[in-house]
Amino acid sequence: MLNIPTATLNDKSEFPEVGFGTYNLRGPDGVAAIVSAIETGYRLLDTAVNYENEREVGQAVRDSGVDRRKMLVTTKIPGRSHGYDEAVESTNVSLAVLGLEWIDLSMIHWPNPRVDKYVDTWRAMIDMREKRLIRSLGVSNFTPAMLTRLVDETGVTPAVNQVEMHPYFPQAELRAFHAEHGIRTESWSPLARRSELLHEQVLQELSEIYGVTPTQIVLRWHVQLDSTPIPMSADADRQRENADVFDFALTPDEVDAISSLERGRLWGGDPDTHEEM
Repeated sequence: MLNIPTATLNDKSEFPEVGFGTYNLRGPDGVAAIVSAIETGYRLLDTAVNYENEREVGQAVRDSGVDRRKMLVTTKIPGRSHGYDEAVESTNVSLAVLGLEWIDLSMIHWPNPRVDKYVDTWRAMIDMREKRLIRSLGVSNFTPAMLTRLVDETGVTPAVNQVEMHPYFPQAELRAFHAEHGIRTESWSPLARRSELLHEQVLQELSEIYGVTPTQIVLRWHVQLDSTPIPMSADADRQRENADVFDFALTPDEVDAISSLERGRLWGGDPDTHEEM
């Protein structure tokens, strides 16, 4: 079993430097894949109401036999549940579906600025943390302006902001803001799925130099930029490969070379305009 290091969040919680994404893992096969990831050494499991697999994630945690206190389960409040009362209800439903007593990290899935209820949603999350139903508070797909508004209006800084991030979209400006305010970056689609990223020459060359795969080079790049990637795979060998990135280190120049692949967002999910319900 691999030992994945942790980073300390601004609320003093320990947060793994590589997590496991569960998007599209459903049914008995999904449970088996998640259990396999836990057995490999993953302790951060990322789900969401809109992934429709909270039940499978909770079942996998129970089936794994790992002490619940050593697992970190994340879920996300969908856009249709923005607002104080709606967020409370969404969280209670998630707890029931997961079959867990608490959520380790709850996030606002998208800010949906046109609806303009993400601050009310955040206030509800703060209150649920006081009741110990949630341990850590986070957001997903928030911009610096949105993060600033949350802090200014509630006094509570998110522990994590999960965003699209990969070598084609390194998010340098946002990461700098996170570093300044003690917010942990978490990367969705860390391998730029459905793209040619892994065939880029710089990644091929570095994989030969270090004797690892291009996938491991990219995930190591995330780790060295203080961002937690959450790759997903149902294959046990691939799960191990994705987490086995802590016995080598890229040079600063190599990190910069990978970041120079920047193109911008790949899927049009601009938080200022995108809406998710």
